[in-house]
Amino acid sequence: MSDGTVSESAHAVPTGSAAPAAPAAPADHAAPSARRATLDDLDAVWALEASVFGAEAWSLSMMREELVGDHRDYFVLAGSNGDVLGYGGLLAVGTDADIQTIAVHPSLRGMGQGRRLMTLLLDSAEARGVREVFLEVRADNAVAHRLYTTLGFAEIGVRPRYYQPEGVDAIVMRLEVRARNSAATALEDQA
Repeated sequence: MSDGTVSESAHAVPTGSAAPAAPAAPADHAAPSARRATLDDLDAVWALEASVFGAEAWSLSMMREELVGDHRDYFVLAGSNGDVLGYGGLLAVGTDADIQTIAVHPSLRGMGQGRRLMTLLLDSAEARGVREVFLEVRADNAVAHRLYTTLGFAEIGVRPRYYQPEGVDAIVMRLEVRARNSAATALEDQA
């Protein structure tokens, strides 16, 4: 998904504990700062996860594993007061990577912050020597699909009823990192 609800993997229903409140809309209109996520961000990331994804949200323990797990790279967008207003994660093993999840606070949607997170994740993949990046996007999320297409991802398949509990199909997409680099070089040459 893109500037907003951007879930790349099957989210499980939270187990037991209630999600903390998601951060309020930022009072200032300054662009949030981007940084690598730490375990200290867990509660804030999970609050945003729960508010954005509802029944499809990962549990707190799943999110903790994502933030500290091997081969992962997570970024957050933080407001001037430190509130987490967006996050995205990558799992990279060998020459393949998966965009695990991405979400942006509703107040920042349509402002390029989803693209910003995706660029951070793709740059991280490239730095790790990844050749192909994969993701799944809900078939009913046209905004996210459009973002991924503009970043160079191409559809390679469908996973029927992937997103539960609604049973929405996932469109599987792939980006060849080499092609991303070629496209960027072509744009620079035109400038």
